[in-house]
Amino acid sequence: MHCGRVIWSGGSRLGRSSLLVEMSMILSASVIRVRDGLPLSASTDYEQGTGVQECRKYFKMLSKKLAQLPDRCTLKTGHYNINFISSLGVSYMMLCTENYPNVLAFSFLDELQKEFITTYNMMKTNTAVRPYCFIEFDNFIQRTKQRYNNPRSLSTKINLSDMQMEIKLRPPYQISMCELGSANGVTSAFSVDYKGAGKISSAHQRLEPATLSAIVAFILSLLCGALNLIRGFHAIESLLQAQCPLVFLPLFPSQVSFIPAGVQF
Repeated sequence: MHCGRVIWSGGSRLGRSSLLVEMSMILSASVIRVRDGLPLSASTDYEQGTGVQECRKYFKMLSKKLAQLPDRCTLKTGHYNINFISSLGVSYMMLCTENYPNVLAFSFLDELQKEFITTYNMMKTNTAVRPYCFIEFDNFIQRTKQRYNNPRSLSTKINLSDMQMEIKLRPPYQISMCELGSANGVTSAFSVDYKGAGKISSAHQRLEPATLSAIVAFILSLLCGALNLIRGFHAIESLLQAQCPLVFLPLFPSQVSFIPAGVQF
């Protein structure tokens, strides 16, 4: 399908003018670690409009809930959409105008995902501790964003039919504002039936891998427990020796110094 036709049909369906259709574009993108929402990379040319500034808050809120969400989602925020995909513990999130075609949005995210996985191994992403430690990936984000903001040049470089079929068979989960607002509540509102993802709820979240400090703390707890158990045995032994000094047999034969005649064990 020709990319230009996708945009124009989307514009007519929404009743937009040709000017707004031409403004259909990707505004920014981020790469985020799923387990803790740590930003790994992001585009550095955020638009300064009020609506875009507001969407930054949604980026942060979504980042904290990625582990509870399906691997392909969309959040509609007025005149803008936030789309993201997650794979291998990393999420790729983008902000675009509301009339930007879904097939192009998720094709863009798919390109980011493939390049990031090729460039950085999982060990680096899992052990990263500083925000934006892969900021150099922004160079690829910028180049890809420029291509996708010029759909006429895209039409000869990518094949959208596979992505269009995938979206049709497994459409992105639509996140509602009330679900997003549950971040400050006691319980999670995310419990959805999603094609390909199964039932996802706060009671079935993925477990995070144990950190080195947690493993050390666990081992020290076991050692302390063993020491307390040994002390308990010694305390019982001392108590029995105090109550029955003549008939008590110590645990170690070398400690036997006197056993009265007639006492059998």
